[in-house]
Amino acid sequence: MATNTENESTVSREVEKPPIEPIRLPSVEEIRGQDIWNNCAVRSVVSGVMGGGLGLMMGLLLGALDTPLMQDKMTGRQQFIYQAKQMGQRSWSSARAFAVMGFVFSAAECVVEKARAKHDTTNTVVAGCVTGGALSAKGISPYDSTCTLAFPFFSFGRDGEDK
Repeated sequence: MATNTENESTVSREVEKPPIEPIRLPSVEEIRGQDIWNNCAVRSVVSGVMGGGLGLMMGLLLGALDTPLMQDKMTGRQQFIYQAKQMGQRSWSSARAFAVMGFVFSAAECVVEKARAKHDTTNTVVAGCVTGGALSAKGISPYDSTCTLAFPFFSFGRDGEDK
């Protein structure tokens, strides 16, 4: 009986161990993909396009929620036209703001990271300062005075989640 329990415990120990996989070197395509993505221009343009897409979707959502003040006096067709116009205006405005935000933040972070040759929280905070300053200088954000201070704190929190 004792030998059976010993055999079962050794079998269960062997089953619990995950198999060790050998280290695999990246392929030529993977290296080229990494080189392309490490280009600051590519990274910034992709972030700007993705930010624009996010802004477009948010503008559609928020524009659809906007109700006219004189809703009681409008016909169904007038309300539909009003909603469509609001959705279009909000979508364009949000898409532009998020595209600029994504482009500037990604470009600043990439340039700072290349200059410092480090990937840490400082790069993200500096990029947040640059983005906040650019948005407040351009007048895109309604909270111009707080943009320069708020973006680094947001950026610091975002970068802490990556690790």
